[in-house]
Amino acid sequence: MLKNCTRYLSPSFGSRLYSSVSNKSVGSYSGVKNERGNYIATMIPGDGIGPEISQSVVKIFEAAKVPIEWENVEVTPVMKDGVTSIPKPAVDSIMKTKIALKGPLMTPIGKGFVSLNLLLRRTFNLYANVRPCKSIPGYATLYDNVDTVLIRENTEGEYSGIEHEVVDGVMQSIKLITSPASRRVARFAFEHALVTGRNHVTVIHKANIMKLSDGLFLQACLDISKEYPDVKLDSVVLDRACMQIVKNPDVFSSTVMVMPNLYGDILSDMCAGLIGGLGLTPSGNIGKDASIFESVHGTAPDIAGKNMANPTALILSSCMMLEHMNLAEKAFAIRNATLNTIAEGKHLTGDLGGSATTTDFTSAIIANL
Repeated sequence: MLKNCTRYLSPSFGSRLYSSVSNKSVGSYSGVKNERGNYIATMIPGDGIGPEISQSVVKIFEAAKVPIEWENVEVTPVMKDGVTSIPKPAVDSIMKTKIALKGPLMTPIGKGFVSLNLLLRRTFNLYANVRPCKSIPGYATLYDNVDTVLIRENTEGEYSGIEHEVVDGVMQSIKLITSPASRRVARFAFEHALVTGRNHVTVIHKANIMKLSDGLFLQACLDISKEYPDVKLDSVVLDRACMQIVKNPDVFSSTVMVMPNLYGDILSDMCAGLIGGLGLTPSGNIGKDASIFESVHGTAPDIAGKNMANPTALILSSCMMLEHMNLAEKAFAIRNATLNTIAEGKHLTGDLGGSATTTDFTSAIIANL
């Protein structure tokens, strides 16, 4: 359901919500321009609806005259001796460009190759996942005051992939938490709190139960907090945090939440649900030497190729990418046009309650630039 909404955005809206961090712990974008004066960025179209929504971004960037040229690569699993890897052309491209935009990738459930998303994060050491969720003015949900920022440790925890069969019918999965990885993502969270003006970090954990693993993560955050005396630090147990967010999301509107891998995966999707779903939620995976921005929804094979997909999540993720590349003005223009298109309510895709095609929605954004 849509409310009447005029053009509402300001530069502070975008910078507060989407800015990634360029500092000593992350490394600023180090890409170079080609002979035409344009940056080179890697495009991973992905599976299912991925190519369609990726093409939407390409068209919008062209209309907005963004100084980027795309290097398209496919990320299909390479299997050798039972080990899954990323194709070398894709790895080489990202190593060269230092920046990538990725559509959704298919991951088999319960069998088959390991998650390509996980492989990309490990290959390029993308240790911090930034997931902002903010209510979109003009698009009504059960909540109208959501403004959360979640920093998820992206390389270990339950997603370390250390699993084996103990005896027949008994499986064991090992949760790996290390001090270096915990301290690194904690420092990122504090830097992010400073650059976005929140000046408050909340650690989400289960140290009351997993006293060694989550206890180490919590202690790492406490140790790093000593380097940031102007940033408030507190901690909340995971289940209590979930209850508080569902009751009143405004509780976390002034803080940056930081947490281990699995908790971040679950909690970030829950926050996305509060603003209308994963189709409206951007995401960035930040590393020291490269960064990959992505849509985190599924591949939607049931509507693939039917010109029905909503490209909003990938468009907003591309805006995060532009800010990381110090192209904030272009990011603001594209984000403003996208959110105003949603607010106007005339060209909405099916998941947003409309009947517009992907092409119609994209054209409306371009018209609103």
